[in-house]
Amino acid sequence: MAHALSHRPRRQLPKIKTVIVAAVAYVIALIFIFPYVIMLLTSLRSQESLREATILPPVWEWGNLTDFFTSGLVDNLVVTLQVAGGSTVLVLLVALPAAYYTARHNFRFRTGFLILVLITQMFQPTAMLVGIYREFFQFGLVDSVWSLILVNGGFNLAFAVWILNAYFSSIPRELEEAAFIDGNGRFGALFRVTLPLAMPGVITALIFTFIAAWNEFVVALVLATSKENQPLTVALNSFIGQYQVDWQHLFAGSVIATIPVIILFALIERKVVGGLTAGSIK
Repeated sequence: MAHALSHRPRRQLPKIKTVIVAAVAYVIALIFIFPYVIMLLTSLRSQESLREATILPPVWEWGNLTDFFTSGLVDNLVVTLQVAGGSTVLVLLVALPAAYYTARHNFRFRTGFLILVLITQMFQPTAMLVGIYREFFQFGLVDSVWSLILVNGGFNLAFAVWILNAYFSSIPRELEEAAFIDGNGRFGALFRVTLPLAMPGVITALIFTFIAAWNEFVVALVLATSKENQPLTVALNSFIGQYQVDWQHLFAGSVIATIPVIILFALIERKVVGGLTAGSIK
């Protein structure tokens, strides 16, 4: 028995470099998580305990979170979901064919077209607010969810086109040619072979567009003039008064606003891993 134990392989300790990298990673993670922890703890404080120098609230006010559902902000959360979801769908519908065509066809001025698309990413909505408002005013789309969908979709389109173009270009054309031999047409090869392989890029474009539209504030503040058409980022401003800020309810609304994004990341993470191997085996 002692002889058998002597030949048992010893468990090796992690290297110093691995320990240092892991420690630095945990410290960076804590730095990024700390503001969200403070936001959550502040949302559970009472108005009287906001100025107390304690980390944990003396009394846990769980009613601050439930007040969100009775304050009318649920409708604004629905508007935010409509804007973020509509912008994401619009970007994917436009970016997919544009990126696929530019990746598979060497037409004239192809590079110039891609550079022009990239240049549009350099313009900030804040610098174009006057022109954006005037344009949507002429079309009668001011104070409309559709205007927010169009603006957010337009300003996130360039990133989606470029990243999808890179993924489509990295996929060998021989895979599509093999699909043609099997009797598939252009669309059949696209949806059965190319898109599954490019799914990580599609998911990345989806995440980027959804979160950018979810967090957008300035354009929504200008275009959404009525409370029922305001996304949650703008509606939360109602807790900021001229002489006082309702911090506990402001942070409670912010906590609830982050939950859909966290759920999206939890769902998308598995799809990204699955998309890395989907379609690679025929």
